[in-house]
Amino acid sequence: MSLAPSHGPRTSLVVAALPVALAIGVFGLVYGAAARPVIGPELAVLSSLVVFSGAAQFTMIALLAAGATTLGVLGGVGALALRHLPLGAVLRPRFRANRGRRALVSWFLIDETTGLALTRAEPVERTLAISGSLAYAAWVLGTIGGVAGASAAPVEPLAGALFPVLFVGLASLTARSRSDAGRALAAGAASLAVLLAWPAGGALAAIGVAVAVAAAGRAP
Repeated sequence: MSLAPSHGPRTSLVVAALPVALAIGVFGLVYGAAARPVIGPELAVLSSLVVFSGAAQFTMIALLAAGATTLGVLGGVGALALRHLPLGAVLRPRFRANRGRRALVSWFLIDETTGLALTRAEPVERTLAISGSLAYAAWVLGTIGGVAGASAAPVEPLAGALFPVLFVGLASLTARSRSDAGRALAAGAASLAVLLAWPAGGALAAIGVAVAVAAAGRAP
């Protein structure tokens, strides 16, 4: 008896989530390099371990570097955290797990995993757990790499290019065809190639490449 059918959906999910995780790893690298001089290497890594929110963490570092008070930092980060309420509300009707399992996978509720969960046929809790685990590992490892001595300046253009590709790749998954994951991977790879050949193109070039790749092969 072949085990391929039972493992196929999970493998497909991992393939679809890998480009997202790689992009998040680049953002983690930038965050680690930017956070180290502000809060120190230990707190930079600890913040990624216990928060797992790039938007909140970058906001925290920017506010601290600008001399904001503790109350100001909490206010800014707390306002960003409110976006998880609509994310959770959108996914809530799709959950099949009990309350305990929903609470566990809620740790992985971020913009990117929500996008995957909305476009995948797998149970929402499985999508969040698998894609979220990959994204979380990439974020923490990226932070460690940035803290270990990487400079933010060389990778900032790369992060800027990957940001639109990340969401265009997620949008391409809504087609629900077999080539969805391939288009997402191709969008990321093509944008990186264009960035290396034409660094001045930045995010605009990445958007153009990602849109072209995501649209290729769609049914009229």
